[in-house]
Amino acid sequence: MPGCFKKTLFALASLISFASFILILVAMGTPKWMTGKILCKTGADLVNATDPELVKFIGEIYYGLFRGGKIRQCGLGGRRSKFTIFPHMVKKLNTGLHVMIIMFLCVAVFFSLVSFGFCILNAIKVPYRAIKGPAGVCLWNFLAGGSVVLAVTSFMAAVKLHHLTERIANFREIFQFVILEEQFEDCFWLCVASATTHAVNLLLIAISGINFPKIKTKTEEANVTAEDIMY
Repeated sequence: MPGCFKKTLFALASLISFASFILILVAMGTPKWMTGKILCKTGADLVNATDPELVKFIGEIYYGLFRGGKIRQCGLGGRRSKFTIFPHMVKKLNTGLHVMIIMFLCVAVFFSLVSFGFCILNAIKVPYRAIKGPAGVCLWNFLAGGSVVLAVTSFMAAVKLHHLTERIANFREIFQFVILEEQFEDCFWLCVASATTHAVNLLLIAISGINFPKIKTKTEEANVTAEDIMY
């Protein structure tokens, strides 16, 4: 049976792995990875809008991995619309990269659950096989955290290098939209937090393998006198 200290560490690691699992699911299901401001360039050019008048042509956009929405401002008031990435819009994006992001997160979800199960196993007993012990837990956390990092990096590449926001904003639009501002939102940072949790788990497992010296109490030597022997 593992000691109390190791039980506590592995129990904490199991909670962290489950928290990572929840964070990834919430991030995948929420359409708030990116938000931005979009300028209706065609409308602004038609009326030769100056700086004070450009406000009437600036709208908003938000999107996640599967859906999103935008407010178009082309001089006649805001028009709200919602869209889905699959099945039509993904053809206009970098399909391979977008699918890879989702696949990396699915892999991370799987290994987070595997890490959760192995942490519970190590909290209950000492596994016979090494792959089920701390080495295995480290492996699953490394794979889960690495998959999240790859997903986050791929999404950043899609946004910055492949102009993901601009492509989504101009999908099936007659007017041309220009991105004025864009920023990563909560769901993106949830994935970053998920990767951080696996790094914390690796640290906990490393600590669990340290053999701390046991504190021994020095027993007091009994002072035996001649009178004690007589009685």
